Amino acid sequence: MLGPRQEAQHALFYEFSIEDHVPQDHLLRSIDRFVDLTGIRQHLAPFYSNTGRPSIDPELLIRMLLVGYCLGIRSERRLCEEVHLNLAYRWFCRLDLADRVPDHSSFSKNRHGRFRDSDLLRHVFETVVARCIAEGLVSGQRFAADASLIEADANKQNSSAKEDWHPEAINPADASRAVREYLEVLDDAAFGAATPVKPKFTSHSDPSSQWTAARKGPAFFAYSTNYLIDTHHAVIVDVEATRSIRQAEVGSVRTMLDRVKDTFDLHPERIIADTAYGSGPMLGWLVDRKIAPHIPVIDKAGRTDGTWSRADFEWDAENNQYICPQGETLKQFRRNYSDPNRGPTGKGVAKYQALKLTCQSCPSKPKCCPNADARKITREEHEDARQVARDIARTAQYAVSMRLRKKVEMLFAHLNRILRLVRLRLRGPNGANDEFLLAATAQNLRKLAKILPAPQHDRPA
Repeated sequence: MLGPRQEAQHALFYEFSIEDHVPQDHLLRSIDRFVDLTGIRQHLAPFYSNTGRPSIDPELLIRMLLVGYCLGIRSERRLCEEVHLNLAYRWFCRLDLADRVPDHSSFSKNRHGRFRDSDLLRHVFETVVARCIAEGLVSGQRFAADASLIEADANKQNSSAKEDWHPEAINPADASRAVREYLEVLDDAAFGAATPVKPKFTSHSDPSSQWTAARKGPAFFAYSTNYLIDTHHAVIVDVEATRSIRQAEVGSVRTMLDRVKDTFDLHPERIIADTAYGSGPMLGWLVDRKIAPHIPVIDKAGRTDGTWSRADFEWDAENNQYICPQGETLKQFRRNYSDPNRGPTGKGVAKYQALKLTCQSCPSKPKCCPNADARKITREEHEDARQVARDIARTAQYAVSMRLRKKVEMLFAHLNRILRLVRLRLRGPNGANDEFLLAATAQNLRKLAKILPAPQHDRPA
C-alpha cells in the first residue's frame, strides 16, 4: 500500500558526527593522512600583527585551497559554497556543522599579502615533497623535465603591438598589480631577460604573459608551468613558472635542479628531456655537474646534399684537430703562438680548416667540399658535452629514458583534464606561480593517496 508522506522532523537535539558520514574510501580521507600543516603557523608568525582582531586560521584557508585544486573546483566563490554544503569537504577542513565558511575574498586578501610575502605555498609544496621522499616514492636517480602551456587570463583585444608597447612610460603608482609585477621581473631570466626579442603583442592586463602560437593553432597569451619529476613514481619534485619561450623553459631546469639539491640534497644520475633542452650550453651545464643528459641533441651540422657532414670527421682531442676520411688534418691554428691572447680562447665557435693544396688534389673533394677551395668545420664551445649526449643516445638506457619521459607528459594531461587547469584565474608572475604550486601539490597528494590509500574500516552499525 502507499506509505505515509515523508516530512522533516524538527528535533530539539541531534546526535550527529561528520566523521561517520564521510565514506572510508573517499579521496580526501586518503589525502588527509599526508597533509601536515602543523608548521605553517610558525612559518607565518612574523607576518601577523601582535594586536588587532584574530585572523582566520591559515590552515583552514590552505585546506580549502587543497580541496579546490585536488577536486578541480576552479572558482574560489564556488569552493566556499561547496565546502559549506559538502560534509566530506567540511571534515577535511576541520569544520563542524555550525562553523562558518570563510568568505571568498579572504583568499585574495591573504594571497596578495602574507602568503606571498612568506612564500607559504612553496613551503606547503616542499612539505608534501618531503613526505613523498619519506614514503619512498622518490629514488633521486632519474629526473625528467618538461614544460606545458597554460592560457593566461588575457586576450588580444586588450593588447598592444610591440612597436606600440613602451614599458618605460608606465607609472608603477598608477599600474595594476600584474603590471607592477611585470616591471619587477624585467631583468629576471625567467621573464623579461629570457630573450631580447620583443613579443609580437603584449597584454595590458597581464604583460608578463607570452603571446605564443606554439600549439600550431590560433595564438594566445600564456605562461609555462615547468615540472621536474622523479621518474620512479612520477612525483613532482619542483615546479617553476616562466614565460612560454624555450630560453626561459630551459633556464628553469637549471633553477629547479639547483633548488632541489639545496632543499632535499637530491642529485640525479641522469636528466631526461626532449630536444628543446638539447642546446650546447644546457648540455655543457649538465655534464659539468656530473648529470648524464638523456636528451636529443640540437644538431644542425648535417647536410642534405650528400656531401660529408661533420659527423664523418674524426675528432682528435689530444691534438685539437679533426681528421677527414682521407686521413688529412683540419687544424684551428697551424703555428704556435707565443702570446696566449692571440691563440685559441676556448670560448664561442672554433673554426678548423684543411690546407688548400691538400683539398685541391684530394680525389674525394666532390664528396667533401665541391663548392669550396678547402674544407672548413666549426666546433662549438660545448661540443664535448654534445658528444656525450650523442654517445648516450646509442645506449639501451636511452631508449628506456625516452619511454619514461612520457610520465611528465601524462602529468600535464592530468593537470588539464582532471584538475581542469586549462586557463589561469590569477594574473602576473606571482599569480601563475601560486596556481602552479597549488596544482603540483594537489597532484603529489593524489599520487600519495593512490599508492598508499587509507585503510578501510567497517562503518559502525
